[in-house]
Amino acid sequence: MKASDLFVKCLEAEGVEYIFGIPGEENLDFLDSLSSSSIRLILTRHEQ
Repeated sequence: MKASDLFVKCLEAEGVEYIFGIPGEENLDFLDSLSSSSIRLILTRHEQ
């Protein structure tokens, strides 16, 4: 089990339903763990 899997399980246990963020190289493990959970990722963007 990866640390990101444990983190996502803790978020699910706390009742988190949505996470807002921008996918990137730094958080690929987290996003991979998030894809198999009930938590929904809401993509955000900026106009830079």
